[in-house]
Amino acid sequence: MTDIVTLKAICDELKIDPREARERLRAAASDAKANPELAKARKPRTPWQWVKGSAAEKEARKALSNCAPVAEDEGKKSK
Repeated sequence: MTDIVTLKAICDELKIDPREARERLRAAASDAKANPELAKARKPRTPWQWVKGSAAEKEARKALSNCAPVAEDEGKKSK
C-alpha cells in the first residue's frame, strides 16, 4: 500500500499555518509551467494529499518551504 502525505503533516513538520499553506499551494498549482506535477495532482474540493516521495509532493514542499514558521501562541487566535 502506498503511503500518503497530508498537508496537515507537512504543516506540523514545517511549523507553518495550514491556512497560509493552502493559499500558497493554490497559487503554486495555478502556475502549471512552474509546478506541472502539483497542477496535475490538484483536484478541487479534495484534501491536499500526495503519495510519499512523488514529484507533486516535492513541488508542494518547495512551494511551502519559504513560508514563515508560526509561533505557538499565534496559531491559536482568540475572538
